[in-house]
Amino acid sequence: MNSIDDVPRLAIQTFRFADVDEFRSAIRGLNFEFTPFVRRISAEQTILSLPGCDVNLTRTFPRMVDAQLVENCTAIGFTMDDLDVPVRFNGSQRTRPVVVIGSGGAAYTTVEEVQRQIASVVFRPEVRDRGWPATLSSFKIFEVSAAGLHRLRTVVREVLAEATDPAEAPELSLKGAAMKESLLGAVDEAFESVVSARWTLGPNDERNFRMFQDIRALLTEDLSQPIYSDEIARKLGLSVRTMHDVVRRYRGMSLHRYLRLRRLWLVRRQLLAGADSVKAVALAFGFWHLSDFSRSYRVQFGESPSQTLGRGRGR
Repeated sequence: MNSIDDVPRLAIQTFRFADVDEFRSAIRGLNFEFTPFVRRISAEQTILSLPGCDVNLTRTFPRMVDAQLVENCTAIGFTMDDLDVPVRFNGSQRTRPVVVIGSGGAAYTTVEEVQRQIASVVFRPEVRDRGWPATLSSFKIFEVSAAGLHRLRTVVREVLAEATDPAEAPELSLKGAAMKESLLGAVDEAFESVVSARWTLGPNDERNFRMFQDIRALLTEDLSQPIYSDEIARKLGLSVRTMHDVVRRYRGMSLHRYLRLRRLWLVRRQLLAGADSVKAVALAFGFWHLSDFSRSYRVQFGESPSQTLGRGRGR
């Protein structure tokens, strides 16, 4: 007789992470880049693979995210908690029941100030025939009724719970397909309950999002070089004030703070990879004042750059 462990189950996996780079390499379906706001992380990701869709439930950590969806799929995202600190999504944050949607190639940016629990359902191929909101180059956000979001959350929890139970092999494909249909129906209900809200006009504005993406691209071309606001603004055909306002809107912080934080994390990644020297990496990312750099690094990460390098070489 087979043991219970031999009975087939749907493909569900849970991963736990205490290391930023391990978490980074585990992300699927997205071209994904993030900058953490904390020294150490405690993250968890549950992935359920169904026929034609993946369900992801992630316990995140404070971070800044830039992501782009891969081709030929549609992604639905929403929080699974009700914290008073909202996620800054595409430059706007509201404590409202919301659902975001993007199709193949669409991008988004978020700022998560506290640990959150976030769910996403990624359908393959793209969903085109259910009357869902259309997206172009960026994800869109919609305020929905509390009941619509509750129904979506409930179905995700039920699907994940059911997937852990054993099933006869012939039932697996039928059960997986039925789960997908339940998820599609719950998304239908959520979008049928969309609330007309003027605040969503900003984060759903393609022109504003492209402006931010252009700024971000120029800022990250060569982070080892000095960043001059007037030069970047001139290249983009913007005023300096407009550029700074856009960065603050999408990043939730000043241009200077964002660049310094980003550079520090890029230095850390190089040191953990076993770089030649602390000095070489610091200079490569524009930190010429090494004592000031070391102080900032210790404040951000709770250890000296040389300690990080030592751990990187010891791996």
